[in-house]
This record gives sequence, structure tokens and C-alpha cells, in this order.
Amino acid sequence: MKTIVCFGIVLYSLCAAGEVLVGKPGQKVLLQCGIPSFSHNVEWRHGTDMIFNKPKKGFKRNGKSAIVSRSRDYGETNLQISNLKEEDAGKFTCIVDGKRQEHTLLMFSVSADPPGELQVGAEVSLQCGVRGQDSASQQWKSPNGQKHPETVRIESVSLSDAGTWECLYSHGGVEYKENLVIKVKEPEAAASTQKPESTPIHGSFPQNPPGVSQSPSVTSLLLGLQWWVWVAVGVGLLVVFLLVVLVIVLVKRIKRRKRRYLKMKMGRMRLQPKEYCHCERPAAAEKTAARTSERSRKPPLPQPLLM
Repeated sequence: MKTIVCFGIVLYSLCAAGEVLVGKPGQKVLLQCGIPSFSHNVEWRHGTDMIFNKPKKGFKRNGKSAIVSRSRDYGETNLQISNLKEEDAGKFTCIVDGKRQEHTLLMFSVSADPPGELQVGAEVSLQCGVRGQDSASQQWKSPNGQKHPETVRIESVSLSDAGTWECLYSHGGVEYKENLVIKVKEPEAAASTQKPESTPIHGSFPQNPPGVSQSPSVTSLLLGLQWWVWVAVGVGLLVVFLLVVLVIVLVKRIKRRKRRYLKMKMGRMRLQPKEYCHCERPAAAEKTAARTSERSRKPPLPQPLLM
């Protein structure tokens, strides 16, 4: 009986533990609750902070933690988090109709200081960090199989250090790893010998003597210009072309207006009245008055006698 009870407790703890997810900063992760549907409500928590509570009927309530703005419900009971950050690591709890399901999100980070390609003899520091678990046991594994602690400091980098370094860590009896590629290049050796002078070939241009620099040609100078110089030259030529076109249009318009003005001026001169010689003659009213006075001066005609 005790064996059955212990087996049930272990089975329940394993089911409640959920799954372990591994993420990197900037990535997206999907947490599956494990219970596909719900009857009353579903709630997600990050540690003790509520992310959201979604009832079957009613309005969804969101929490106040920083992870809420980057989280959303996916499907009925799942949770999706985008743009992961290191502080997102830890325990996530899904509560569906009173049933709890816990998940663990591990955030790992591997880095080299300084980053990028290294020179032979340079100094570099390799760091491996995991967040989201109580006891962290990380270690490095070099390309030759040798294991090192979680922070490796190489004072003089050699060509044998180039390759893939593995950051190893375990959680819940499962081992995880993340790779970091280190590139090492040899220093450029200075040329100790000069090139022998070549004999000029018939028909070729003579070479300059040693120590005399050859002036670059115009073509090489033009091809060596940067792209913004070509853009500036093109814009300048376009502005000059537009100015020339504008000047030509303005000159033609001024000439057209000038010809129109001369035509109007000549037309007005033709419409002016001609000057004639005016004699001093009495006006029509004066002539009428003179005729009336002459008639009044004439004696009246004799009237016939009545018998």
C-alpha cells in the first residue's frame, strides 16, 4: 500500500513539474499548459506574479509585471512569450479549473570578451551563465575535449584554441549545452624581401623607378569615389539642367510678351483719328436763328379785299 502511495506521489510530482524549456534573449517561446481545454477559467503565473486570468465567460484580466506586455494567450490554455529577457527565467505555473501545472524556463548566455575574431597572442575571457535553476553547475568544454570551469580566461590565444567551445549544464538529470565558435587568425607577416624588378616588355609602359610613387589615373580616381559622391554629382547635374531649362522658358516667354506688346502698340496707332483742317463756320443754331430773324423782317403779304 505504501509503495502504491509513494508511486502516486512521485507520478503526481512529475506531472506537476511539467517541462523544461531553454531560451535565449530575444527569442520567442511557447509554454504548453498540458491541459488542452478548460471549463471555468485558466490562469498563468510567473513565480508569484499573475500574467493573466481568462474566464470562460467574461473579461480577461492581465497582471502588472513587466512580462505581461510581451505575453499573450495562445490557443485555449497555452502561453507565448516574445522577446525573451534573462529575468524571464524561472517557474511558470498554469492553473486550469483548479489543476496546477508547473514549467521551468532556463535562460542561458554564452559570450566572449572581446567578441569577434581574435589575433594570436590576444587575451580573451569566455563566460557561460544559466538563469532559472537553483543550483547552477556550468562548465566549458574546449575543442580538444578538455573541461574548464564556467569562466575561462585565456591570456595568450593560440591557433589550437580556435573552434567550437561547448557550455555544459544539467538540470533535473538532463544535460544541456550551448555552442560558442571562436575564430583565431594569424598576424600578417611583414614582407622582408622586395619583388625583383621586372624587365619591361616591348610595347608596354615603362615602370617607375623604385621609391617613386606612380600617380593614379583619372579613371582609378573616379572609380574609387564613394557612393555619396556620385549621388551628389548626379543631383548637381540635375539641378543645373533644370536651371538651364527654366532660363530658356523664361527667355521665350519674355520675347513672346514683347512681340505681343509691339503688335498692340501698332494697332492703337492705326486707330487714332486723322487731323483735318476745320474752317470757322457758324453753328447750326446760329444759322437757324439768323433765318428766323430774316423772315420776321419781311412785310406781310397783302390780303384780298372782300366784296
